[in-house]
Amino acid sequence: MTRILIADDEALVRGGLRMILSARPDIDVVAEAVDGQEAVRLTALHRPDVVLMDIHMPGLDGVAATEHILADHPGCRVVMLTTFDLDEYVYRSMRAGACGFLLKTTPPKELASAVHAAARGDALLSPEITRRLIDHYTATASPVGVPELSDLTGRETEVLRLMARGLSNREIAGELFVGEATVKTHVNRIFAKLDVRDRVQAVVLAFEAGVVRPRRP
Repeated sequence: MTRILIADDEALVRGGLRMILSARPDIDVVAEAVDGQEAVRLTALHRPDVVLMDIHMPGLDGVAATEHILADHPGCRVVMLTTFDLDEYVYRSMRAGACGFLLKTTPPKELASAVHAAARGDALLSPEITRRLIDHYTATASPVGVPELSDLTGRETEVLRLMARGLSNREIAGELFVGEATVKTHVNRIFAKLDVRDRVQAVVLAFEAGVVRPRRP
């Protein structure tokens, strides 16, 4: 059973998300929060597996709430909810540790699948969103130095570049003609060497450091 907390200042949105998710026998909506501060408090109280976090809320916004939650509950997965697929706060949210984001217009079936994916530890970042998001916010920025990147082997750097294209472990295995278990080992080593939580943070770091650059349309 996947335990979910919904944080959104709009009652209609919260109600709609609860109705969609509660219809699934393997999902339990344990609480609803009307703002970021309440999301932090209710996360500590209910310990959900996944928090669906609206980015724009009065008082403590979704980005700040995400930072607080993940600082105290690093095992929790936070998925940001937004109306726009290129919102200035989305990039900040990922740097804060969110595992991805969903549009509020996401179809019900995809919403449930995304919740389960987040609970499993997967990043919710499609190749198209990866390109557009990072292109929009980091393409013109000067690369920053990340000494830990020099610790990556050639194969690990190659895996990181494929991760930045949005490929799953299975797809990376196909590209490199190796087993999926081997890719998983490389990915875990990348996380450890870069001291990052998941694929999203690894990809953001790679773009910021200039290891990979946005692919133009």
